[in-house]
Amino acid sequence: MNYEIQIQESETHVFKVVFPNTTNHHNTMFGGKVMEMMDEVAFMTATRFARKSFVTVSCDRIDFKKPIPADTLVELIGRVKYVGKTSLKVGVEIFVEEMYNNIREKAVSGDFTLVAIDKNKRPLKIFP
Repeated sequence: MNYEIQIQESETHVFKVVFPNTTNHHNTMFGGKVMEMMDEVAFMTATRFARKSFVTVSCDRIDFKKPIPADTLVELIGRVKYVGKTSLKVGVEIFVEEMYNNIREKAVSGDFTLVAIDKNKRPLKIFP
């Protein structure tokens, strides 16, 4: 089955402001906070794609390419990359933008694998 339209329609964009309470002593965003936001976007993307309940089972790799400073904007983008029988893989990218300059750079990227589950928390086919 070709999922291209569903993949396009489930692409998820979330914008956030990087406030000082999310940063470390270097005045950049905590890595754990970044991973939490990415996991949330991966979950939203998977849910929008299949309209099923999902849990995260792994993250393959998270690459921190640039620091995310306080007082910037971030855009998280989630895209379905692979669809299996009960699981799917979502790629999440984070772009950092300066608030008062037209500068935008990719800062972080990673892949998350999520499994669809039923009400008994057992794996569920994504599509019958």
